[in-house]
Amino acid sequence: MTGEEIVKKIQELKKERDAVILVHNYQPPEIQDIADHLGDSLDLSRLAQRLPNKVIIFCGVHFMAETAAILSPEKKVILPEPTAGCPMADMLSDADLAEVKRAYPDAVVVSYVNSTARVKAITDICCTSANALKVVESIEEGRKIIFGPDQHLANWVSSRSKREIIPWKGFCPSHIRIMPDEIIEKKKMYPDAKVMVHPECTSKITALADEVCGTGQMIKYAGASDASTFIVGTEVGMIYRLKTLYPEKEFIPASENAVCKNMKKITLEKVLSSLESLEPVITVEPEIAERARAAIERMIEIV
Repeated sequence: MTGEEIVKKIQELKKERDAVILVHNYQPPEIQDIADHLGDSLDLSRLAQRLPNKVIIFCGVHFMAETAAILSPEKKVILPEPTAGCPMADMLSDADLAEVKRAYPDAVVVSYVNSTARVKAITDICCTSANALKVVESIEEGRKIIFGPDQHLANWVSSRSKREIIPWKGFCPSHIRIMPDEIIEKKKMYPDAKVMVHPECTSKITALADEVCGTGQMIKYAGASDASTFIVGTEVGMIYRLKTLYPEKEFIPASENAVCKNMKKITLEKVLSSLESLEPVITVEPEIAERARAAIERMIEIV
């Protein structure tokens, strides 16, 4: 089948299956183009709760589909490519976190939503890149805070808070590929450009930014700014999303090397196959899901 024929078949099956296609901002252009809803991981998972559809086709990586399954246990959540994982999320296991908790028994655990369900299940409060500082500041003063899995997000929050943060040494392989020299060179090429970068970048990169924010905030910042050119320090899939929303503005990737191979594993053929078979379904054990849901809901109450 041609690409057009596959897309047509996807649209037909979507109606038959009572399915909705949720797509993360880092997905390939052809996957973004078939989305019913585009966004970041938590916003999409919360949206899945509110939508009436019985089937969620989640085009992202494994922890995202897991989060959707945690928040919508009555729905069928399908990840078209089950090997699409998140290296950063896999850098912190529940056993690792339990060991750190034993070392700091009075500490509060804050886990980035980019974590596994089992890690969320032994977490006190989850956070996103957008609300991490607010979550940390909500914790009573004097309490140590275990923060994982991303050390760079932890360090960025720590630089803006007086709270004592114990970071786990995880990182996003895509974001750490962005080098300071690349941004410095592009700022010379585009002197009027605004630089916006993700807090998963290293501190050397965030120090060069006009705005440090998650993907949802990048969309808002680019839309509200008077600037016409932006250097974008995050996974390159975000460039297509921004250009689609603001075709009159120019968006330059901070680095062409900031590519998440896992985010590029989902194809039109795999989306079609998942609608045909309603597989592979992502499930979370009820007890794990219940505890993980509580950590997410505490975050939502705070922010």
